Amino acid sequence: MTTPDPVSVITSIARAVAPTAIKQAQRNELVVKILKELKLDPVQPPKDVDGVYVYALVEYGVGNPEPVRKLLGEREIKNAFWSAYTSRNPLFFLAKSEDLLNDNNNLKSEIETSGIELRTELEEFGNVFINVAKRTNSEEFKPYPDWNLDEYPKEFKPLIKEKTRTFCGRNFVFKAFLEFLNKKPKGYFTIVGDAGMGKSAIAAKYVATKQCPCYFNVRAEGNNKPEQFLESIRQQLIKRYQLQNAEKDNLLTLLQKVSEKLPAEESLVIIIDALDEVEQEAGEPNLLNLPKELPDGVYFLLTRRPFTRETKRLTVSPDVPVQELDLRDSEYVNLNREDVEKYIRLFLNNDFEHKESLRKWIQERNLTDEAFVEQVADKSENNFMYLRYVLPEIAKGLYNDLNLKQLPDGLQDYYQVHWVRMGMETKPQEAKVIVLFILVEIGTPIPGEMIAEITEQDEYEVQEVLEEWVEYLREQEIEGDTCYSFYHASFLDFLKGKKELKSTRKLFKEVNQRIVDFWKREMDADEAEG
Repeated sequence: MTTPDPVSVITSIARAVAPTAIKQAQRNELVVKILKELKLDPVQPPKDVDGVYVYALVEYGVGNPEPVRKLLGEREIKNAFWSAYTSRNPLFFLAKSEDLLNDNNNLKSEIETSGIELRTELEEFGNVFINVAKRTNSEEFKPYPDWNLDEYPKEFKPLIKEKTRTFCGRNFVFKAFLEFLNKKPKGYFTIVGDAGMGKSAIAAKYVATKQCPCYFNVRAEGNNKPEQFLESIRQQLIKRYQLQNAEKDNLLTLLQKVSEKLPAEESLVIIIDALDEVEQEAGEPNLLNLPKELPDGVYFLLTRRPFTRETKRLTVSPDVPVQELDLRDSEYVNLNREDVEKYIRLFLNNDFEHKESLRKWIQERNLTDEAFVEQVADKSENNFMYLRYVLPEIAKGLYNDLNLKQLPDGLQDYYQVHWVRMGMETKPQEAKVIVLFILVEIGTPIPGEMIAEITEQDEYEVQEVLEEWVEYLREQEIEGDTCYSFYHASFLDFLKGKKELKSTRKLFKEVNQRIVDFWKREMDADEAEG
């Protein structure tokens, strides 16, 4: 009996299930179903290399891009992976994958037109393989390699992967920055735009492509303080440029040391995302204590929301060039619109999870593709965050009762429509309101178990609330716990403006006291362990 092709089995089973199943709790059930179809034990992986490779392909493949599954299914790629694994040289695997794609124009085109960041996907697969290998307890897979294809910190990998997975366009921004690099000896280049205009995605794409030092400020995760930024950038520069005696250097000293090491034709570009989310006391004039002086060959690419003279907090010396590109400017309106339409077409034609459901929605309303693209672009008000939410929700059937003209207008209207659809203004929703309030008040990633303890609710009930709001939450593993925080600052800002979540409500006075009591217990426990 012939063994089924794992890529075909993954694709057929994953496509037969609603996209939400891949995104949420049923994902594990899908993996189990596929493993059984392939005659593999869902509990214990096999101990041979081929078996572990297939097992890893299943665990990686559910919910990840189909073109990458096809690539990983090639025998030549499997052999290249094992050679890279045993030689502890993951970059060899990347090079061999790129070589194969150069010989396979169709697959290369699928990956490129889908906006897939190949390096990111191959790194994720490698780490899945290592996790499966560890579960076999087989000596054949030891020592386990450090499977890192990137030069930037691991802490930013999930964010960069998320932001670049469906990236397209923005060439006018990259062109403007390239001109700045070519014409100026050093300087600060700032991308300005409203929430959801794609600033973080631009930063993430540049980092993924150029592999440059970076820092992503994320208020909802508490990664937005000057000391955190300096420590991260310091370690990146020390590692990248083998700097000596630099463990306590300030930023300007680090930059000067790097500048002295740079060949004449090279430069250092540091990406800093979301300056507006930085938490910093008044006093130092510049956010993140960015230096007023810069050595030659050193550039910063910054992103931030619109600012006033008082909130700008970026003062530089007269000889340091500064340029701002405001995505809201009239000269960029048409270019933004073109990129928004490209994104919608990319989603419609290449999003393997949603495109079939989306086409069904369009056909049921007797629309042409172009009419759909144009009208959704109008509704988005050139906002990519709007598209990130609305397009999958159309595919999932959440707007089956509406036509295009009835879709929300812009990001804030979308948030309000969703708030109403969740019944937050018409029914008693005390449990949901309390969970959201805690996420807003805590402001950093928090485990569901901890939320349940604070709310004095059953953990299962809290999990149900979290799953209802899953599109707006970022899940991440921290010390073995699944923690939750808000995906985008714009939604956090929206919630802070809702009267239902005002901290002055009588309902929340007790909840606030529970939060205080909880943190006190945690601190007491830490002191006892210390």
